[in-house]
Amino acid sequence: MLITNYKKALPLLRIPFSVYLMPVFWFGLSALREPFSAWRAAGVFVVLHLLAYPASNGYNSYYDRDEGSIGGLKSPPKVSEELLHLVYAFDALAVLGGLLLNVWFGVLVVVYLLVSKAYSYEGIRLKKYPLLSTAVVVVFQGAYTFLMTQVGAGAGYAQLTEPTNLLLALVSSLFLCGSYPLTQVYQHQEDARRGDRTLSLRLGIRGTFVFAAGGLLAGAAVLAYALWVRQETRHLLVFLAATGPVVLLFGNWARAVWRNPAAADFEHTMRMNQVSSLCMSAAFILMLLW
Repeated sequence: MLITNYKKALPLLRIPFSVYLMPVFWFGLSALREPFSAWRAAGVFVVLHLLAYPASNGYNSYYDRDEGSIGGLKSPPKVSEELLHLVYAFDALAVLGGLLLNVWFGVLVVVYLLVSKAYSYEGIRLKKYPLLSTAVVVVFQGAYTFLMTQVGAGAGYAQLTEPTNLLLALVSSLFLCGSYPLTQVYQHQEDARRGDRTLSLRLGIRGTFVFAAGGLLAGAAVLAYALWVRQETRHLLVFLAATGPVVLLFGNWARAVWRNPAAADFEHTMRMNQVSSLCMSAAFILMLLW
């Protein structure tokens, strides 16, 4: 019976959904101009995407107790205490794995996990505050993870603080600023029921799309400038070609939502998330190989 309960709780860690957060990982590696350890980079991917992110997802689900669709799950199972046990086990494995790779990387993982807990924990629940919660997600899933990935891969202080590297870290946060509200656009009723005044809820459905377009455009502009300064204009062409389908999909979805707000649903959101993740990851992998 106990094993059955753990199996039922496991989907709430949403491990497949966590893998879709990988563009920042590939972006961080592609920005490094000096060789790095491939096995360390693989270890960073495991720690972040298979342990830390799922732990954060599970903790969020434990306190949200969603009845409707959530990222990666159309019909989430009911929350149980076994979920919290899994979260703490994944937390411990993430910290241990991080410390084994690099002490500083391990410390950064600890900070990330603590912030993610503050985002969801009912006694703090940063998620209730639209601007603060957005800032936390944009910084910690963007620039912070970008630099954390590089630390885990073995980058030194000089590489991390090189001006264009920091500019690219900013780009990752700008892209998150554009995409994050889109992940909330189908949950307005659920968030309002819990009293979570998310940014998307405050902006409204149309406002969310306008805000997203502005954030993504700003990220693309800063990326173009940074790559021009680094004399890597070929990388910009790769990025534009690889993300063309994302722009097309976003435009079509925005038009559909303008005609019928019901199009801002779970299925469209997940499709947008999947396509943008795969296309942007492909762009950054190509930059890395080039």
